[in-house]
Amino acid sequence: MSDEPIRVLLADDHPIYRDGLAVLLGSIPGIDVAGTAATGLEAVERAAALQPDIVVMDVAMPGLDGIEATRRVVADSPHIGVLMLTMSEEDATLFEAMRAGARGYLLKGANQAEIVRAIQAVAHGEAIFGPSVARRVAEYFSGPATRPDDTTFPQLTPREREILALIAAGRSNPQIAAALFLSPKTVRNNVSNIFAKLHVANRAEAILRARDAGLGR
Repeated sequence: MSDEPIRVLLADDHPIYRDGLAVLLGSIPGIDVAGTAATGLEAVERAAALQPDIVVMDVAMPGLDGIEATRRVVADSPHIGVLMLTMSEEDATLFEAMRAGARGYLLKGANQAEIVRAIQAVAHGEAIFGPSVARRVAEYFSGPATRPDDTTFPQLTPREREILALIAAGRSNPQIAAALFLSPKTVRNNVSNIFAKLHVANRAEAILRARDAGLGR
């Protein structure tokens, strides 16, 4: 990186948090807050117009969520680094954000030093996770394989296998809907299809079948 300040776009739908973070980062030498956005769509548009080095992106925003906004920003401008700063601790949200192209993931409980360090790391092309997130990532990849693949319940679609894994992990339908950014109705329909395809009568039987196959542990 050159001696030029790191230009940052902040995207968050909570004005108090967004404006407070803008003031905080604006006081840090070497960081220039180029602009802010209140929605996912605005984040995409402002990223295209301002061409910042980094977009600090919330996940849950009205209209277009932060993960889809990240996907669009990275597709339009691959050189822009996206750092997720969110309340969501869901593993599914974390990995979906990474698949969308985010280079970092911090929880909103992170302190000023952690946020600044993450921005600097992403600006230098590194991947960065907050301490608690990094620990879960390490556990995920070092533990036994529990992710559903095409050989686990092949009669299910990839989405149904993903939902079954969350059912086996003890997640409720509303929690699954939030983690996968699906409507409650879509989750209910998928759960019904899963029960029918597995020939189980209820959630408890589905959990037993899934855990026997290694999911949800």
